[in-house]
Amino acid sequence: MSGTKEKVPQPKYRRVLLKLSGEALRNKPKGLSIDPEIVAGIARQVKAVHERGVEVALVVGGGNIFRGTTAAQRGLDRTSGDYMGMLATIINGLALQSGLEKAGLETRLQTAIEMRQIAEPFILRRALRHFEKKRVLIFAGGTGNPYFSTDTAAALRASEIGAEALLKATTKVDGVYSADPLAESGAVKYDELAYEEAIARSLKIMDGAAFALCREHRIPIIVFRFVADGGDSLLRVVMGERIGTLIHA
Repeated sequence: MSGTKEKVPQPKYRRVLLKLSGEALRNKPKGLSIDPEIVAGIARQVKAVHERGVEVALVVGGGNIFRGTTAAQRGLDRTSGDYMGMLATIINGLALQSGLEKAGLETRLQTAIEMRQIAEPFILRRALRHFEKKRVLIFAGGTGNPYFSTDTAAALRASEIGAEALLKATTKVDGVYSADPLAESGAVKYDELAYEEAIARSLKIMDGAAFALCREHRIPIIVFRFVADGGDSLLRVVMGERIGTLIHA
């Protein structure tokens, strides 16, 4: 009888940045901008990945609370609107921090806009030290500058921390399509794309600046559907299962 132990599957990625939209926290039927049950579901999936030894950072949008671009279209000053949107991401970051810590994870919230009473300012060396201490990081406040999306902030932070993949979670579609699959029945899903193709085709899943940053630092982007309640899509992606769309060199 063989005494060899069965090999435990190892994660494909050891350090990832998960980009969540603000909409991922919303429960429209209940009229909640932030649903604690959804936050708890996100925390459970992050914990499952963290328990595999994967270092996880999160960037969250603020669209469930406030969108600067929408406000600008209605007459609000764009710069003010963008800063208001950044503050919305910090509110969401605090909600995620609370949910993750209730799940038993040690976390740190870092913001691009200083507000020391509730979070640390983003300092790269400190962030890397938190990884060494097995903490989950949440980056909020966007880039700290107007005119940049939270997608760009996610690509920037992924580049800075040396993430092995940027995981772009969506709530409605299961990858990148040639057109909006919810509006056009003939839309074709891409299993794989090069950065150049994604930029040339003006695919709306992320903005051009985010694609360009990931291309420069050779960080693969995986776009996948994330279901907070009872799903395991995050773990499947981290373990290397091919779901969603892979965008790479």
